[in-house]
Amino acid sequence: MNAGVGTIGFIGAGKVGSALAFNLSRAGWHVTAAADSDRAPSERLAASIDGCIPASSAQDAADRAEFVFITTPDDKIGPVCDTVRWKRGQSVVHCSGAASVDVLASAAEHGAWTGSFHPCQAFASAAEALKNLPGSTFAIEAEPPLARILENIAIALGCEYIRLGRGDKALYHAAAVLVSNYLVTLLKISTDFFYEMGIERAAAVKILMPLMKGNLSNIERLGVPDCLTGPIARGDAGTIEKHIQSILQRSPENLDLYAQLGLMTLPVAVEKGGLSEKAEKTLKKCFRDALKRHTGP
Repeated sequence: MNAGVGTIGFIGAGKVGSALAFNLSRAGWHVTAAADSDRAPSERLAASIDGCIPASSAQDAADRAEFVFITTPDDKIGPVCDTVRWKRGQSVVHCSGAASVDVLASAAEHGAWTGSFHPCQAFASAAEALKNLPGSTFAIEAEPPLARILENIAIALGCEYIRLGRGDKALYHAAAVLVSNYLVTLLKISTDFFYEMGIERAAAVKILMPLMKGNLSNIERLGVPDCLTGPIARGDAGTIEKHIQSILQRSPENLDLYAQLGLMTLPVAVEKGGLSEKAEKTLKKCFRDALKRHTGP
């Protein structure tokens, strides 16, 4: 199962590193060492895995493993990598979403194999990270033979994988941020609308969660664009105009966002079918007029 990997070390014992180390150990890999700038997280991680020790430093963890994951915060990956004396043939992999494999250039200069292995998943806490990792997809950036090894690790963890080309990493991460972080932002704005009606955020979230879950189910079952519902998909300009008037009066700072999102949703509705050319033009005018109303001529 672990051919080509051997012993594994972790530099960084946060949410992602801990989840990955624990799941790798459970899947049969030998996780030997965990280091962290704060000793306490590495001690907790090591205590949860048989045969793993809390390493005294990044160098100590690297010296104890043939395959090293750097799971520090993104801005620490390069500096940490630069401090370690890597060995030829060693594998060094980071788990950043946005950073490319280039951040590990100093390891490559020492003759190590380098790559990135990012789980496309939201980890709000260590417990959530452990729960959410299985079934996720890993984005892999690496050259053979390391790429194939990382693919095998993803499969063994019960996950899927995709291969990224050079220059793809930042766009991949932006795509993930749109549906992860910005979903939270949209929910916050939606709950602000409820607050305008006298409904507290917690209650608003409870109201909206079944709707959000229903949409996620539709996306999973039907895909885009067939999952699209609502007034734009129906060509209901009258409802859209009521939205615009209400937002203009009660939450004008969010009108631009509403109108811009509406304009960007129109092509999805067209692709789905059922939206007449006349309805598309009418809706487009509604959204463009809303932008002019808020910003002025």
